[in-house]
Amino acid sequence: MILYGSKTSPFVRHVRVVLDLCQCDWQLVETDYASSAELSPTQRVPYFTDGDLALTDSSSIIKYIREKSGQAFLPNIKDYELYALTNTLMDTTINLFLLELVDGIKPESGKDSEENLKIPMGPATGNYLLRQQDRIVTGLTELNDRDLSFNETYSDADLRLACYLDWAIFRKRISLDSFDNLQQFLTSANTHNVFTQTSPANI
Repeated sequence: MILYGSKTSPFVRHVRVVLDLCQCDWQLVETDYASSAELSPTQRVPYFTDGDLALTDSSSIIKYIREKSGQAFLPNIKDYELYALTNTLMDTTINLFLLELVDGIKPESGKDSEENLKIPMGPATGNYLLRQQDRIVTGLTELNDRDLSFNETYSDADLRLACYLDWAIFRKRISLDSFDNLQQFLTSANTHNVFTQTSPANI
């Protein structure tokens, strides 16, 4: 099994954790933002191969690994909903991060004059970016109100959430100061070696 991706990516991190939990024989080929466009048709990481099989999304990769190891992937609707909600927040947060990193565009840029931006932005574009930022806040609020797991055996929904929160804090995208439940959840996740050994802060 070969996993292509960046060690800092929360999507790649989730796959790495599952590969280790399932005790698979695998290797990581580090792939940056530019080279991912050449390797994967989706132009993003992770990208995964196992013999003739090629998978281009972290969810399908994790499902494959779990089922090949005789384990269930998102066995109930509660897990699936938590996983889906976390995915939405992760995609949104990463998109805003890359817009700022690559193009210098921030959600508040929609309020500024177009001459300060690298691409033209009208009111609709500015409102769209602000909507994405609001989505992160409302999503975190919803997650904080949920009954989260603090057990040593985490589901893939739990692992997804832990990977997202840790990455978003590492990249200074969010703060959990107002979200005590999420803060406790991440603190608990960070007590387990299988999770902490893949931390982006350790790279």
